[in-house]
Amino acid sequence: MFHVRPYLPADREFVLGLARRLAIGRPPWRDRQLWLAAVQGWIRGSIEQHGRKTMVFVAEDEQGARLGFATVSHSSHFTGAGQAYMGELVTSESAEGEGVGKALVRACEQWAREQGYQILSVTTGAANERALGFYHHLGYLDEDVKLVKLL
Repeated sequence: MFHVRPYLPADREFVLGLARRLAIGRPPWRDRQLWLAAVQGWIRGSIEQHGRKTMVFVAEDEQGARLGFATVSHSSHFTGAGQAYMGELVTSESAEGEGVGKALVRACEQWAREQGYQILSVTTGAANERALGFYHHLGYLDEDVKLVKLL
């Protein structure tokens, strides 16, 4: 059994330590070190904005062992309509496939509803088939496709 709670300053090392897991599905043409640096920057930004622009949730088991985290923030669609955006969602390897990710998504969805949003968006890499399947299974719909060409 596990539960989801708001981030605490004592969670910082754990949350930042999961940054490498957000490189799963990284396109092979993207530099791994630059990717990880960017992800760590996103996480630091979410932590700094926690409780204001962003909410960070942490999942833990009954003994208090941390299992994963997710971030959700105020955002807007390019049309200007307000929406929530789930920036990061990651679990530890040991918690993968145990329902922790789903519980974190549900916490983000609840936060978004409480803010009055009707849409929660999330972005993941096109090569991250596991994440795409996970989000589709939870009812998320494809909206945009970003294409790149290697020159």
